[in-house]
Amino acid sequence: MLSIKLEQSISINSAVIEKQPAELKNKSPKYKVLLHNDPVNSMEYVTLSLREVVPQLSEQDAIAIMLEAHNTGIGLVIVCDLEPAEFYSESLKSKGISSSIEKED
Repeated sequence: MLSIKLEQSISINSAVIEKQPAELKNKSPKYKVLLHNDPVNSMEYVTLSLREVVPQLSEQDAIAIMLEAHNTGIGLVIVCDLEPAEFYSESLKSKGISSSIEKED
């Protein structure tokens, strides 16, 4: 919602529109792309595939995600809007890597 505030400066009236970001921004829900432990593919292949599918991941990030999935059963790849999350998950699956998405709390 926009509120208008009138200010007077040097005897000139001007309207100033104040934006209230919390009210203006319609927050779309975010989704987690999850990597599941992969007993079939090599660690190197999973790391390389993560970087190919999600190019913004550094090599260190991809290794950390792969190790998290290896050690705990699941690793958080990225949190994003639904459409890119579906794309990332499906792209990983097309490379033979188990992945899923879930809504962020």
